[in-house]
Amino acid sequence: MAQSIALKNYFNEDLAHHLSTLIVAHHPSFPANSFIRSVEKQVTPLELKGRVAVISQALREHLPHEYPVALSILLNILGPENETEEGMFTNGYFLMPVAHFVEVYGLNDQHQSLHALYEITKRHTSEYAIRPYITNSPDQTYIVLQRWLTDSNSHVRRLVSEGTRPRLPWAKKINVIKNDVTNHFHLLEPLLNDPSPYVRKSVANHINDLSKSHTEQTVNWLETIINGDKPYHHKIVQHGLRTLIKQKNDKALDFLNKLM
Repeated sequence: MAQSIALKNYFNEDLAHHLSTLIVAHHPSFPANSFIRSVEKQVTPLELKGRVAVISQALREHLPHEYPVALSILLNILGPENETEEGMFTNGYFLMPVAHFVEVYGLNDQHQSLHALYEITKRHTSEYAIRPYITNSPDQTYIVLQRWLTDSNSHVRRLVSEGTRPRLPWAKKINVIKNDVTNHFHLLEPLLNDPSPYVRKSVANHINDLSKSHTEQTVNWLETIINGDKPYHHKIVQHGLRTLIKQKNDKALDFLNKLM
């Protein structure tokens, strides 16, 4: 609880000062004082998500009205990529309102917005911001996700798995992509042997999500994997079935015995 409160307090007028300083360096006419006052007036009684939304809305109101122009300014303040698989939820927190900006205001500019989320996730995360795009434009977004599967950056590959999880923690549940769970299998399959433990953990959690709503299909899919010639990590499969195993699901237990 204390950690959550501390995080909430990060999104305040001090962050507005920091963001405005970054923005003015690339867009000198940005009305920094008005932006900071707008944030300062609203954030105090709000919880974490409300504070992020206030800062995002203030960005929308104070940046140029044309979304592509505003987005290009924000892309200039992202800073260097995170070269490790740590720190995205610490050093990159200042980008959470930027991701929210894309999530809320960018749905009519799909191509530019997905590119922005691609860049943001290499520094923080876009796992929440990408979800409206999956829901509103599933065909276009799915094509992009397939392309990201082979990206050299592990943060981007993780986004393919984490952003499409039906039951992502702290996020609104979403239906399976295009109402067909096999679309998830096709995205996860190339990641079952991903070199990054960070990516593999996300894949296991995603499988666990699917096992709760599409139990038989998920187990059947995993059986085809272990019976085939495609490489995979045993721990991903075991961890992905943890809920079914805890529930003593017969099909999952039989499958686990084969895996052993």
